[in-house]
Amino acid sequence: MNDHELLRYSRHILLDEIGIEGQQKLLAARALVVGCGGLGNAALPYLAAAGVGSLIIADDDTIDDSNLQRQIMFAEADLGRNKAEAMAGRLKTLNGAVDIQTVAERLDEARLTGLMEHADIVLDCCDNFATRQAVNRAAVATRTPLVSGAAVRFEGQLAVYRPDLPDAPCYACLFDGGSAGDGACALFGVFSPLVGIIGTAQAAEALKVLLGIGGAAHGILRVYNALSGDWQRFEFKKNPACRVCAHQAV
Repeated sequence: MNDHELLRYSRHILLDEIGIEGQQKLLAARALVVGCGGLGNAALPYLAAAGVGSLIIADDDTIDDSNLQRQIMFAEADLGRNKAEAMAGRLKTLNGAVDIQTVAERLDEARLTGLMEHADIVLDCCDNFATRQAVNRAAVATRTPLVSGAAVRFEGQLAVYRPDLPDAPCYACLFDGGSAGDGACALFGVFSPLVGIIGTAQAAEALKVLLGIGGAAHGILRVYNALSGDWQRFEFKKNPACRVCAHQAV
């Protein structure tokens, strides 16, 4: 680390749990973020500011007026632009040293798998169940830690999945593809600050995984109610009959 980096990240370095060694881990890390909507808008600035060295940002959507209620990294001048490319520009103004790759396309499982082979962690910030399933399958196949978030109406969900660890459950252990579903905020609405709460929590969990600090967070679904301000915590285990991870070799 040079003198500029020592000063820039000094508030991290002062933390015993991080220090210079931990900050160097972040500078060397690569994170894949799938989705630049409300969750991605909240998570990505903290990943960049914290010094995660490389970011891969994927989103095929363009910015419209309805996004601006909660996607606070975008401005009226960005209307019509691709979200991943607009986000990359904003992040560069926050931390010009971060290497940013944009993927302005809807990712299928094969493309996700290829990207995760070069990532240390993936954040699922998308807004549809089919993509979440594909992200999970790719994470299991590549053993990439996954931080998943969701937000609709006044309720948010947060979970960490560790396919890199033995006997850790995956997303499909909790949400079976044959019976689970979700509702897009375009259909049901979403409380503006909710995406910020869940997205920044995703960033925190991702940084903790990259740093190797904090208690075990996998196998826990956390549910937040923005009306009451309460968090609920539900533990779950690996499903021995899971269609995705049951036969994954340790």
